[in-house]
Amino acid sequence: MDQLGRTSETPKSPWGGCPPAMPSCSLSDVMSQELARQLEEENKAFPSLTNPEVSLLSGEETDTNSDLMLARLLQMQYDRECDTQLRREERKYNGESKVSISFENYRTAHPYDGSESSEDEVDWQDTRDDPYKPDKPQVTPRKGFTGKGKNITTKHDEVLCGRKNTARMDNFAPEVLVGDGLGMDLKLSNQVFNSLKQHCHSEQRRSARLHDKKEHSTAEQAVDPRTRLLMYKMVSAGTLERINGCISTGKESVVFHANGGMLEEQPVPEEVVLKVFKTTLNEFKNRDRYIKDDYRFKDRFSKLNPRKIIRLWAEKEMHNLARMKKAGIPCPEVALLRKHILVLSFIGKDHVPAPKLKDTMLGAADMKTAYYQVLQMMQQLYQECNLVHADLSEYNMLWHQGQVWLIDVSQSVEPSHPHGLQFLFRDCTNVSTFFQKRGVAEAMSVYELFNCVTGLDLTINEEDEAEFLAQIEALEKRNEDHVQKRGKKTFPLSSWDGSPPLKHAADD
Repeated sequence: MDQLGRTSETPKSPWGGCPPAMPSCSLSDVMSQELARQLEEENKAFPSLTNPEVSLLSGEETDTNSDLMLARLLQMQYDRECDTQLRREERKYNGESKVSISFENYRTAHPYDGSESSEDEVDWQDTRDDPYKPDKPQVTPRKGFTGKGKNITTKHDEVLCGRKNTARMDNFAPEVLVGDGLGMDLKLSNQVFNSLKQHCHSEQRRSARLHDKKEHSTAEQAVDPRTRLLMYKMVSAGTLERINGCISTGKESVVFHANGGMLEEQPVPEEVVLKVFKTTLNEFKNRDRYIKDDYRFKDRFSKLNPRKIIRLWAEKEMHNLARMKKAGIPCPEVALLRKHILVLSFIGKDHVPAPKLKDTMLGAADMKTAYYQVLQMMQQLYQECNLVHADLSEYNMLWHQGQVWLIDVSQSVEPSHPHGLQFLFRDCTNVSTFFQKRGVAEAMSVYELFNCVTGLDLTINEEDEAEFLAQIEALEKRNEDHVQKRGKKTFPLSSWDGSPPLKHAADD
């Protein structure tokens, strides 16, 4: 009992009684050989005290009176659970990937693991060589041959080279399906192997070259991801209720039918079309002359990259349609412009587009009416809108409700364009040829139609077209010099006597 009245008792272990303490001994006793032999005999009698793993694995009952032994048992159990969790995380992290990450360095190795140790496990993903892969053909030694006498085999042996070529196919790109050539004992000659190798390399280069083009191009019946996103935003914003499908494809655009919604609290026509200009540059390589010499877009053209010209092309059609609509020419009405997507009013009824003039079977009276309508629209387009269609033909005119409608005016230019009158002469040629073939007796010749539309009085020689074109080129040259000298946008092409020039129509 101490001074405070407390009795000193040996604390009891929660797992049972503690073994009696070893009696103290002097240094001489510790250094004696008899004491060493005694301790060795005690260890042999109780092996579980020094190596609890042995007793645990053997299934024998262990004495739980030793705190050290219990601590080792608990640590072993913890390490085993930790290793199991690491294996689970490793499988989850790697999944089915060919390249795997191993957590082997984080595991704890114990002698008790035996065959269950992670070091003994064979995982083909963690090894450099696939155990199920056939053996590669034997390599010829440095001396270049094997065997002796009649059994000699050189490195040029046909069978040996064929198997080596088959094995070398594994070095091809992953997308090349070479199959199990080694398993079938396939033998490829040098000529066949070299042809396959060259073909694989050329396909890789072609795929790399076309990958970006495919991603950013608009196909014949489909659109690229960026265009789909723009169309989806229109539907999400309520501008369009839904997009029904493709109704027409052309050299420069794809046309979709859609149902209109609301745009800034203003109703969009019930039926509209989405004119999606193709984002491939192939169709626009030869069409830059329609933009770069147009004074409205000349300054902007020099600052844009080729891909942005496509957006400028859509913007140009919007301005041209606005001029035509203001002059009362039957044409689609612009509802919205989003980059290279133009939303126009639908010319047709109940999802059925109006037919092109070339596809109609009109009677003589209706064909005559259509001719005079086209003649009047060409005069209005030139004199009131100050525009030349530049691609006018029966393919770009629709017949709807007894009226001819003009479409596709993205390439239209002003008469002041360096090639504006040449474009107009080409339009007159297409119109005159079409109606004359359809039996319209009142159809004028190309030269008469050109003078009628422009109001000029050029000398007509039916047998000499080159002379008429020379007069047109002289007019264009004179107009170009006049523009460069005085900075004017147009030249008085309506006559030769210096009459006032044509008044420009506003873009709006």
